[in-house]
Amino acid sequence: MNGIVNVLKPPGMSSHQVVGFLRRLLKMKRIGHGGTLDPGASGVLPILVGRATRLSNYLTDYDKTYVAELTLGIATNTQDASGETQSINTRFSVSPKELAEALASFRGSIWQTPPMASAVRVGGKRLYELERQGLSVPRKPRQVQIHSINIMAIWHEQETLGFGTRVLLRISCSKGTYIRTLCHDIGEKLGVGAHMSFLTRVSSGPFRSADAHTLEEITALAAQGNLEFLLPMQTALPGWTQVKVHPLVEERIKNGQFILPEHLLDVPSALTVGDDVVLLSVDGEMLALAEIRRTDQLVCQPFRVFME
Repeated sequence: MNGIVNVLKPPGMSSHQVVGFLRRLLKMKRIGHGGTLDPGASGVLPILVGRATRLSNYLTDYDKTYVAELTLGIATNTQDASGETQSINTRFSVSPKELAEALASFRGSIWQTPPMASAVRVGGKRLYELERQGLSVPRKPRQVQIHSINIMAIWHEQETLGFGTRVLLRISCSKGTYIRTLCHDIGEKLGVGAHMSFLTRVSSGPFRSADAHTLEEITALAAQGNLEFLLPMQTALPGWTQVKVHPLVEERIKNGQFILPEHLLDVPSALTVGDDVVLLSVDGEMLALAEIRRTDQLVCQPFRVFME
């Protein structure tokens, strides 16, 4: 069994727990995820099954889109609703224009300091492990990209925004972005304090929440022997040219040996030196990832083989 499951992770489960659940359900040892999602968050969590686990680095590199709720006036030690309250600010007034200007200042390239409640390693230890020991250590800021940040809704009683105002945001960003830290930093920018009170991931690369399956749906389908939730491995690489190869050269591909252009079938577009391609069997099974190169002639050189 090889492929990708687009899971709609429920809040309250860690990404590791989702992997364990599906490992037991599908009776597969080789299962991993394509990008951690916090236990308190819900949303898209691509799960890689079988040989698809070798695609994990491609999935984690994808941009992500989140819907997050920002609550003004309350800052916590974890920067989200699960932590202890660090400060409360009940006397402030922020106009919608001031909020919009603050959000705009975070668009583009920004620097973030990873929160202690994160999986980043410092000195060989996960930060969240150190936090559980009551420790706080210096962390190096990292650069991330905020492609867009838009207001979806604002829940408040006055014309201006005050204590307890909740703002629903849609955020498109690069890998490695901490949305809880972004919410905390927005509160700091406004000078009022804030935390992330809700988070769901609505997309991770080509995977969308509208197409995702709940664990209950997957369990029901698996009980019927229906694997329609298992997507082909090439689903993870929508921007790559996919070409089928002649069956007689599959053994060469299996051994990592180059094949020639005449061995490629149904090439959808002209290939040039440097192009990356997905090699498929005539039945559509993913065989390898390859690069078009030129030696003394044009060749297709596999660099990651999935055949066993």
